[in-house]
Amino acid sequence: MAQLVVRNLEDEVKRKLQRRARRHGRSMEEEVRDILRNAADKEEAAASGNLGSKISALFRGLGWDKDIPELRGHPVRPISFEP
Repeated sequence: MAQLVVRNLEDEVKRKLQRRARRHGRSMEEEVRDILRNAADKEEAAASGNLGSKISALFRGLGWDKDIPELRGHPVRPISFEP
């Protein structure tokens, strides 16, 4: 496994990390590992495409095999809530 040394970290940031680690019941080192892991995962997910592409990938291959006709030329009418 790799090691990382962070120099010149502000004292206030260190105190906040210590408090956060205590709240989560783990060491500051494990807390920082978790923060870095989550940040890297989010960055990778964001770079892999937009939300529409992700949703499309979830349902790819599940099958709607019929064409959906276009609605061009049809008038758009507001919905009526009157009985």
